[in-house]
Amino acid sequence: MTALDIGWIMLAAMLLLIWLGMHVGVALSLLSVVGVWLMRDNFVLAAKFLALSAYDAIANHIFGVVPLFVLMGLLISMSDIGRDMFQVANQLLGRVRGGLGVATVAANAVFAAITGISIASAAVFTKVAIPEMLKLGYTARFATGVVAGSSVLGMLIPPSLLLIVYGFLAETSIGSLFIAGIIPGLLLSLAFALLIVVLAKRFPAFVGAPKNVAGGVATDGGPPVGILSMAPVVGLIVLVLGGIYGGFFTPTEAGAVGALGALLLALGRQRKKAPIGLPEYWRVLIETGHVTVSICFLLIAASIYTRMLGLAGIPQFLVGLIETADLGFAAFLAIYVLLILVMGTVLDSTSIMLVVLPLVLPIAQAFGADLVWFGIVTVLAVEIGLLTPPLGIAVYVIKSTLNDPAIRLGDIFAGAAPFAAIMLAVLLLVIFFPWLSLALL
Repeated sequence: MTALDIGWIMLAAMLLLIWLGMHVGVALSLLSVVGVWLMRDNFVLAAKFLALSAYDAIANHIFGVVPLFVLMGLLISMSDIGRDMFQVANQLLGRVRGGLGVATVAANAVFAAITGISIASAAVFTKVAIPEMLKLGYTARFATGVVAGSSVLGMLIPPSLLLIVYGFLAETSIGSLFIAGIIPGLLLSLAFALLIVVLAKRFPAFVGAPKNVAGGVATDGGPPVGILSMAPVVGLIVLVLGGIYGGFFTPTEAGAVGALGALLLALGRQRKKAPIGLPEYWRVLIETGHVTVSICFLLIAASIYTRMLGLAGIPQFLVGLIETADLGFAAFLAIYVLLILVMGTVLDSTSIMLVVLPLVLPIAQAFGADLVWFGIVTVLAVEIGLLTPPLGIAVYVIKSTLNDPAIRLGDIFAGAAPFAAIMLAVLLLVIFFPWLSLALL
């Protein structure tokens, strides 16, 4: 067998193992090493290849951005700021038709700008927003759909963990990716809000019959929150993103500033509300370590996998195949987006990027595509998979967090469907109008 044949066999075996349930990082690493062993007929060489790839993959200070932004997000989540954001948004938008849904989107957009993790947004607002919407007369399908849809903002509005992963894989500036995600993220938030207003006016049976209550409804029995209390949170967002945009901080430095600011916010709120003990802070540090190790392991596995593909010649083969078939960039992009949407029904976001990007990035570069714009397109397409069956991760997080047998998984998927459609529309806008992601660069 040729090296190319072995590469294709390893690629097929890797997809099979992931489908059977093997952790994607283990599958990528194992089959990459086996592939190099078979290609070179030398196990010692394959073992050295593994060690060298593992070292080179994360031997850079830029990887400090991962634990710092994760720590920032977890500190914000622990300090119950998500609940306060929802209350403030409800005070401003509570009287609008479908206002509680719009408030959830607005609060999620702000929350996304300080967490960067969609799953965290889904978990927080499932506890905060869904009970309040159900209590006020919204349907379970609408309430869960709003939270599921708006939670994906966490992976597009910077700082986004998925954009960080893409930046490492594509060797592209993370700061540029953050800036490029601002306009599409705001556009998606606005589109979600307009969708909710339209649904409330045109499809009242889907939304429900909410009671006409005054704004500022307290959630979970907590006290009302003043709008000015959000000033420190907004200041932290401006400091982190403005520092990157203005060139004052590198992404890693911005992560450090953001983590320190989040800690100060948590300590400040501790004095005003129920105290947060040392065990809670320790759990945040442990969870930060778990998330960081998981991401770094995946990035190491992706590096090994990329080198194995290069050794087998698969990326070069695909570039030559597309050139021979005379496929234009539009056809390539259409196939790429369709492939991601299909994979999104069975794989999580990070796995899709780790599997697909090493194959398609050389092709995108051969076409001269802007890799920053390509990254925003990729993240938008991948995030649609969080809402689509059978493996919509955000939907499953909401279902498990609610722990309510009366709300079926199918109801949540049905509620999220309009938001997935809006995401597809915004994806097409970013594809046809690249300046939407590149205007601020």
